[in-house]
Parts: sequence; structure tokens; C-alpha cells
Amino acid sequence: MPQPQQSAIRNRLLKALTPDDFNRLAPHLKAVPLAMRQQLITPDQPISHACFVEEGLASMIVDTCEGRVEIGLVGCEGFVGAPLMLGTTRTPHLAMIQAEGTALQIAAAELEAALDASRALRGVLGRYVQSLIVQVGQSVYANADYNVEARLARWILMTDDRLSQDELPITHEFMAMMLGVRRPGVTTSMHILEGAGMIKAKRGRIIVLDREKLMELAGDTYGPAEAEYERLLAEV
Repeated sequence: MPQPQQSAIRNRLLKALTPDDFNRLAPHLKAVPLAMRQQLITPDQPISHACFVEEGLASMIVDTCEGRVEIGLVGCEGFVGAPLMLGTTRTPHLAMIQAEGTALQIAAAELEAALDASRALRGVLGRYVQSLIVQVGQSVYANADYNVEARLARWILMTDDRLSQDELPITHEFMAMMLGVRRPGVTTSMHILEGAGMIKAKRGRIIVLDREKLMELAGDTYGPAEAEYERLLAEV
């Protein structure tokens, strides 16, 4: 199988690497499909691989006594397997695909060896982990202080940022699980956003019509994490 070429990569972290650091990883990167609801990380089990998302969307999910709640999103801006950057191979959180696509996968041992060999590579991936921590913090803030409509607006914006398509493949059932609310609450909130001209809802799909209105509704739950990511990547 030919090695991936950095010029053809969509993942923003891999594109940001120096040619030398990319070439450290390239022999070990394997293109893999991402299927809906596929688990990339199982809670409290060894993380065997990291996945640099090329297309698609992965959710970081925590299990609560009332069900699953999403705390973070990963698309082509990042990678799944952040605990490996922090020196551990396990996490209590689940990583699951919510929009199918593709990724470049690397074995945990190969990534760890490359990180040990290159301070610059560790710096790039470490900056991403910092931005992910900020994103998780914003999710906690949103879930604690904002209503379902605002949280839904933030989630749609974040999903739209990460998927290069006009229609977002999102079901009410999945949104309810991700937002930690009952499905009727999501349905009602969707109707409110649609009535305000922010989105158009189809069966299993959402079309974003007015990002500015969505951003206004989401308030400061959306923006700080995105700005932090851009700031950190610009330092590379």
C-alpha cells in the first residue's frame, strides 16, 4: 500500500507537521473507513490506535446514570486518541463515530515512538490536546448554563465546521443522546430553530441556513474553543 502524501492530506494536524515529522508517521499510517456508531475507543480498555480523521465526525462521550452525554467532537481538525499524548493508554470516555468517513490510523506504539523521537511533533499534537481541553470545558459550561435550543445551536455549528457537506447527517435520536436530553425536547428545539430560519430539517438531515443566528443563540458557548484551536495551530 503506498504511503499517504502530505500534500493530499485533509487532516489539519498532519498538514501542519514539518515534512520530517510527517515522514516519521507516514509509513505507519493506514487509511481506514469510519462507520456510523463505530467505537474507536472503548471505555477503560487499552487504546490500540490513534485515528487522524480525514472525513467524518467522532464524538467523545461520557456515560452517566441518566444516559450518554457528548463532551467533545473530533473531525478533520484533530485526532482520536488524545490520552496517548498524555502518557496513558486508557480513558473512561467512549469515542464513537457519528458521521461516517475515513481516517488515517496509526498503532499506539508507533505514535508513541514518533513522539519520543520528535519534540516538534509532540508540540503540534500537544497544542491540539490543549484546544480539546478548552472544547470540553465549553461543553460543560453549555450543559450547565444554557437551554436545549442554545446547546443544539452550538452542536450544529460545531458539526457544520467539521463536515464538508451541505446537509448534516443528524437524527433526532442521536442528538438527544449527544445532548443528554429526551428526544421530544430535541424535536421541539429543532422546530424552534427551523421556525426562526436558522436551519431546515429533513429526515435524518439538517441544512444550515443562517450561521449568524445560530451563533447568536449559542452565545459564548461557541467561539472560544474554535479561536483557541486557530491560535495554537498558528504557533506551529
